[in-house]
Amino acid sequence: MLDHVSIGVRDTAASKRFYDAALMPLGYSCLSQSPGSLGYGAQGVALWVNEAQRPVSADGESGLHFCFAAPTRSSVDAFHASALREGGSDNGAPGLRASYGENYYAAFIIDPDGYRLEAYCGVAS
Repeated sequence: MLDHVSIGVRDTAASKRFYDAALMPLGYSCLSQSPGSLGYGAQGVALWVNEAQRPVSADGESGLHFCFAAPTRSSVDAFHASALREGGSDNGAPGLRASYGENYYAAFIIDPDGYRLEAYCGVAS
């Protein structure tokens, strides 16, 4: 349904370090880079990270989050660990979420700008 999502950040250099580390274990990389703009994806850009004068304020109660597809449970683990190393905050350690589904394995992070992120793998181990 969606072609891409764009988010505004305060500092694209800091965001590049974070998103490069967090998304690499999931098979995504920075496919486009220009001053103030980064594009992430696998075959094409699906997430734009753009410097903005007024990024959306972090609101943990809004329900807004972005979920990235992960090929394996170990890639979910690596997403979580890498994101924490690069300045993310834990919002749910890797593990099964039985209340979401039988094989719902996910981890949750808050990025340095306050965006809530999830990595999810639905493959049974």
